[in-house]
Amino acid sequence: MLPSLLAAASGLGLGLSLIVAIGSQNAFVLRQGLRRQHVGAVVLVCLLSDAALIGAGVAGAGAVVRSHPGLLDVVRVAGAAFLAAYGFLAARRAWRPQSLDPRDAATPVSPAATVATALALTWLNPHVYLDTVVLLGSIAQSHPGRQWWFAAGAALASAAWFAALGYGAALLRPLFARPRAWRVLDVVIASVMFALAASLLLSTA
Repeated sequence: MLPSLLAAASGLGLGLSLIVAIGSQNAFVLRQGLRRQHVGAVVLVCLLSDAALIGAGVAGAGAVVRSHPGLLDVVRVAGAAFLAAYGFLAARRAWRPQSLDPRDAATPVSPAATVATALALTWLNPHVYLDTVVLLGSIAQSHPGRQWWFAAGAALASAAWFAALGYGAALLRPLFARPRAWRVLDVVIASVMFALAASLLLSTA
């Protein structure tokens, strides 16, 4: 039992080290948490997507990804376009003061649109495949007979992180009662999205 728990702990630690970083997915979860808009749906989409990708990697999908680099190129271009568009929206929010109020109901976003955005930010990011399917999937094989314990630990790390980020964002709401804080956040989000989009396009060259 102890070796299995050690494998799970290894997956948990590595999963956290990969996911706790500034990225498009985390930025979106944070913003939804601050706005208290469809947080449960966003967190669920992110953790289920990560669990599915980690499971695919442990099952051997990493070899398929490595043998078909052209597939990642398609995802890179599509992901770059989506990230650039999302970055433009964040920049526009920062530029227009009337859109900074988190309680603004003038432009409500439907649950379906929110879920679609969360799915796109997850599945159109090639780094997700490299981190979960290829890297985690490969390292899981270093725990023969306990690969799924490792996968469970990594999936638990993802679930804990997204839940903490989405629901813990409420602790920052007093800070974001000021429009200036929302402007800064959207500037940061736009910068992250544009930087990621550029890095994806440059990686195809």
